Amino acid sequence: MKTRLLLIALLLLSAPSLSTAAQTARKPKKKPHVVRQATPPGPAYARRDDAMQAADDIALRRDLDRAWVRAAIAQAHYIPQIAKAILPPVAGTPKNWRVYRSRFIDPVRIKAGVRFWQDNRDTLARAELETGVPAEIVVGILGVETIYGQQMGSYRVIDALATLAFDFPAAHPRATERSAFFKAELEQFLSLMQRTGADPLAARGSYAGAMGMPQFMPSSWARYAIDFDGDSRVDLSNSAADAIGSVANYFKAFNWHSGMSTHYPVRFDAGKLDLEALLLPDILPTFSVASFMAKGAVLEGGALQHQGPLALVELQNGDAPPSYVAGTENFYAITRYNWSSYYAMAVIELGQAVAGAMSPLKPPTEPKSPD
Repeated sequence: MKTRLLLIALLLLSAPSLSTAAQTARKPKKKPHVVRQATPPGPAYARRDDAMQAADDIALRRDLDRAWVRAAIAQAHYIPQIAKAILPPVAGTPKNWRVYRSRFIDPVRIKAGVRFWQDNRDTLARAELETGVPAEIVVGILGVETIYGQQMGSYRVIDALATLAFDFPAAHPRATERSAFFKAELEQFLSLMQRTGADPLAARGSYAGAMGMPQFMPSSWARYAIDFDGDSRVDLSNSAADAIGSVANYFKAFNWHSGMSTHYPVRFDAGKLDLEALLLPDILPTFSVASFMAKGAVLEGGALQHQGPLALVELQNGDAPPSYVAGTENFYAITRYNWSSYYAMAVIELGQAVAGAMSPLKPPTEPKSPD
């Protein structure tokens, strides 16, 4: 009898009470946890009235917990190196395509690209089938951006975005516009962290706040990132499939034309050349094949049958003569990822180099750069 009474007593003690169960049922959804990190250089934004007002505005617009947003921004720090890194090169610094190219088309990236393509062959093929974006373009993007996830950035994203939102350097020619851009990105970032339950102080990225293998800004993550591995979450840092699918989805959103070349070789007829008119629209495809050639550009082969507008893309080579190509709408689409013709050409050529190295019939080689 004593033993039985003891067992009953133990069971009653171990069982949750009705009041405890009711409290558990009424317990509100747990707020995203803010983890304190090691303090980086520069002062925190906790005592900045403008930063705290921005926190309140973000919380109101996005329907986020005010205390949580304030706590996150309060623990962001100004990073002097970021403010310096965002400044453009000194006026008069010559651009040099060959030097720029050498930073990205090298044996290390090509070898890493071959391994990445081999490891993700089926996923790249599926992305190409669903979006029309060639595997070599996706491979080129991920290689140029982060060497396939090897270099995704070491800055806390909250620090990068806060620095550029609240202390964008006044010396920049577009300071007001860019500061507004980064304030919007900070808002997108906090909304993303709250929605996914992630720690806003843990995310790492570039000095501009770009994240993951494809280096998406928070707004691009919100608009174009997709779950491509089927695990019901988007992870651009650890899921190669999500990174592949998201890059392809990005270009699909920017009207990638399946089967269209990115560019064609071009030379000039000196007697008819109107270089100023050809360069006036910059890299925006504007000219038909006929109007392009009427201004002294000479196209050959498949370029003569191209359907759609063209642009004359100039790639400066320092003191040497520039290189030129005829860019298509697909070339322009790549520049929507990074608004630079040099970047677009590096992506294209790295993808081509990796594709060439994938062939079992020839050793890894680099494609010929435009002259």
